[in-house]
Amino acid sequence: MASRGGPRAAGTDGSDFQHRERVASHYQMSVSLKSEIKKLIYTHVVIWLLLLAQMCVGHLKLLPHDQVAMPYQWEYPYLLSILPSLLGLLSFPRNNISYLVLSMISTGLFSVAPLIYGAMEMFPMAQQLYRHGKAYRFIFGFSAVSVMYLVVVVAAQVHGWQLYYSKKLLDSWFTSTQEKKKK
Repeated sequence: MASRGGPRAAGTDGSDFQHRERVASHYQMSVSLKSEIKKLIYTHVVIWLLLLAQMCVGHLKLLPHDQVAMPYQWEYPYLLSILPSLLGLLSFPRNNISYLVLSMISTGLFSVAPLIYGAMEMFPMAQQLYRHGKAYRFIFGFSAVSVMYLVVVVAAQVHGWQLYYSKKLLDSWFTSTQEKKKK
């Protein structure tokens, strides 16, 4: 190696250290996946707050029932879907695999299952609306079944992507722990 003003070692231009400055790919992937999952969790929180607001307005009778309908039965267990999101956020700071696995399992139980039940619960009303054009429940002038089906479709996509990215993040974390064990 060369001193500050002295000759440089033969065969090097001083840039041979750059290969050591790259971040391992699984660490890069972990950071980007955490970012994507956080965006999905924040989207889920917005959906959750809208459903909570609709339930509060319906039960507390803040607005007439012709403006905001009473909630469907699937919305009550869906309120528990905030727990998996919180577990997911808790798993990020220390790459806690246990919390992430619990988050994934409880997402299926508290988020996806109520959405499936909700789609089945609202299907007869959607069929009646489609065949006869009759709706009996409304949310600000729109058919409640149409609005809630839109919520179900968006929430299902959010939770589906959340599970997909969580699985990829889990794989990334396992890769990093396996490499640490090899060393």
